[in-house]
Amino acid sequence: MRISIRTRIFPLKISRHLCSISTTNLDDDFNYCLQNNCLNGTQKLLDGNQNATWNAMIKSHLRNGQIENGRDLFDEMTLKNPVSWNAIFSGLNKSQTPEEVYKCFLEMGRFGVKPNEYIISILVSVVSGTEFKLLVPQIHADVVCLGLNMSVLVGSALMKWYTQAGDVEGLGRVFDEIWIKNVACWNALISGYMELGYFKQARRVFDKMPKRDIVSWTSLINGYIRNKWVNKARSMFNKMSEKNVVSWTVMINGYVQNERFREALKLFVLMLRSETRPNQFTFSSVLDACAGCSYLVTGQQVHSIIPKFGIPDDLILSSSLVDMYAKCGNISAAFCIFESMQNKNLVSWNSLIGGYARQGLGRRALEEFDRMVKVGIRPNQVTFFNVLLACRDSGLVEEGERYFNSMDQKYGIQGGLEHYACMVEIYGKAGQLDKAEKLIKGMLYEIDVVVWGAFVRAIYLYSGMEPHEYAREGILKLKMDYPAVYSAFRKIHGETATGSSVTEFRPMKKKEKRRNIAKKEGS
Repeated sequence: MRISIRTRIFPLKISRHLCSISTTNLDDDFNYCLQNNCLNGTQKLLDGNQNATWNAMIKSHLRNGQIENGRDLFDEMTLKNPVSWNAIFSGLNKSQTPEEVYKCFLEMGRFGVKPNEYIISILVSVVSGTEFKLLVPQIHADVVCLGLNMSVLVGSALMKWYTQAGDVEGLGRVFDEIWIKNVACWNALISGYMELGYFKQARRVFDKMPKRDIVSWTSLINGYIRNKWVNKARSMFNKMSEKNVVSWTVMINGYVQNERFREALKLFVLMLRSETRPNQFTFSSVLDACAGCSYLVTGQQVHSIIPKFGIPDDLILSSSLVDMYAKCGNISAAFCIFESMQNKNLVSWNSLIGGYARQGLGRRALEEFDRMVKVGIRPNQVTFFNVLLACRDSGLVEEGERYFNSMDQKYGIQGGLEHYACMVEIYGKAGQLDKAEKLIKGMLYEIDVVVWGAFVRAIYLYSGMEPHEYAREGILKLKMDYPAVYSAFRKIHGETATGSSVTEFRPMKKKEKRRNIAKKEGS
């Protein structure tokens, strides 16, 4: 039953006697009364205590997820102290209601109450990433006008927002305004510069830091990795005098993200020799590396040592195991692990469906897709690519058409270039080049090498026909150097008498190469 103070279920009385009950005991008493729906007990507590009682009551409501009841109590308070405001902002922060948080902030101003650093940090964090994000510069201005000391708490929240907004000047300005800077502020500045692509500034800040910790080094390394500078990241990693599981995992995952799987596995061996205990995220990255280079035996060895480190069952780790076994060709092991998972997410479903698709078990992949939808998991673009892959490799043209059309019509997912390319290959394998051409002409995207390559392969491999004029013109319009397409195109025309298209394409290829070399020399 919802208890609203506005309905005045019991009268408000203020005790004339001082209360000796501690805030902790009040919290416990209110929690008991709320959980047991004991109105009389609640009334006695309210009657015997003033602000401390109300604040404890508000905190209890908010802690139990009763946001509206907590707000009702807060509105009924005649005297609100800083603890009251902190409590209501904390509760609204957990409810993730930016509009209510901002309204409460305005109400605070009308009452003439000066917000503290904790409230400002909550306000910035809640409105960031919402339609209220444009208010952050105004909040920043209020902090300056109110004469609030720019603390680490407020400064970190503002720096995070300016980074998300891509405002490098705002990021640096907030950092300069922080009076007492600790290592967390410097780390936030490094992360912000790295995320915005200002590598030199990030390195300059790193070099100027009065004191560095592992987070400082890891922030710089992670920034290099995010911007594809893996060798620089490894160079900084090697310079670290002290490494923890996070820094090792970041570097291993960096190699995996950049498809340097063998180097990731070698680094994992070094990690074990350093006697650093890996966690579930480390093992997940290592299993992804095994999947990337199809090292089934290595993957099995990694799987076998996970229990020895006392790593509990984890959704991310289990999904990586499913993906590793599926990509390494042991689909039965992948299915067993998948079935043993208590909670299955979209990633694990995609791994299983993709595994069946790559093994040529198209019908089984489609069965798993239908089972996934029935349990309420909504597919994404990766799911549909795996489904179309299954249809392509199993020659399921009608099914491929149905699932391709359902992407937009049923799920509101716009197909990407890879989906169109897969669909073109489905039609090409079936010899339905007219449908493939019609699909390409109806694309919303600018046709790229992937789609044209699929069309050319369909003509060359499956139909044995001369390429349409439409296909020849499309390939010759490509202005980038794509060796694979050039090779396929040359194979098609290599034995023909004319060969005009190839001779026309070859100078363009050489010219593009010269231009790329000139660019590299000039950079």
